[in-house]
Amino acid sequence: MLRGADLRVTRPRVAVLGAVHGLPHADTDAIIGAVRAEEGDVSHQAVYDVLRALTAVGLVRRIQPSGSVARYEARVGDNHHHVVCRTCGAIADVDCAVGEVPCLTAADDHGFVIDEAEVIYWGSCPDCSTARP
Repeated sequence: MLRGADLRVTRPRVAVLGAVHGLPHADTDAIIGAVRAEEGDVSHQAVYDVLRALTAVGLVRRIQPSGSVARYEARVGDNHHHVVCRTCGAIADVDCAVGEVPCLTAADDHGFVIDEAEVIYWGSCPDCSTARP
């Protein structure tokens, strides 16, 4: 994947890419923890730099729901959406459900050429919704 994106293959890049694949919607702290468990002492800055590079070439997608830290996922290129639990912050993928994929039919595009849509559904996950009194 790295070579296909014209990136040098380095141990930190492989470790970060593996962490993002293994931990969907992980924040940087979780990714750093997974990388350090595999590679030992890797700096925060190195992980941030790798995440930035992977995002720039489209191997990783960065999402940041309102009120949340940035999170990363390896599911890229399909313009899927997300559902976020208001209580615990759990995040799950939601496939495009309405309109032509990738949900680019705006009621009024104001003359823009739209190439991406980002939708976040908010609610309560199954665990939190059954835990309410």
